[in-house]
Amino acid sequence: MSVRLKIVSVGEPSLRGVSQTLSKEQLLSPSTQNLIEYMRETLRDAPGVGLAASQVGEALQLAVIEDRAEYHKLLTKKELEERGRSEVPFHVIVNPSLELVTESSETFFEGCLSLPGFTALVPRAKQVRVRCLDHQGEPKIIEAFGWYARILQHEIDHLRGTLYIDRMLAQSFSTVENYTRHWKNR
Repeated sequence: MSVRLKIVSVGEPSLRGVSQTLSKEQLLSPSTQNLIEYMRETLRDAPGVGLAASQVGEALQLAVIEDRAEYHKLLTKKELEERGRSEVPFHVIVNPSLELVTESSETFFEGCLSLPGFTALVPRAKQVRVRCLDHQGEPKIIEAFGWYARILQHEIDHLRGTLYIDRMLAQSFSTVENYTRHWKNR
């Protein structure tokens, strides 16, 4: 049975609170394992590259991430290279801590499933290190750069009650339609 969760929109209180950490026992519980599977289905259905539990109304330090190759088809080889974007297999991050490995940042347009139809330029660190638990409660260290680092920063922000609009270059905020018309090929 396929279950797709409702993704909450900006203004929903769960998007602005700091999410609760999960113990290994809580993580391995049937309800949390089901939540992970439902979030996976919801992410793919959206489609998106990351989804935090707070985006489906659950204030838990948990996010699912996947950047599928099929999402890259509309980008040129040059755009993929500029963004440092490549396929990222499905995985779960739980109770993550984020370390910015480089002080340098890159600025690209970013969107969010909780702010559908909008985008803005957001500066993000080029490289990060994330310490977290995986879906089975095993410790994991993720070294990421480029677009993958951006996805991790975006999702971990969600777990801290921060949205990309808090970090965006305000004058770049745009509808996706106007971005496509005026900025996409610049």
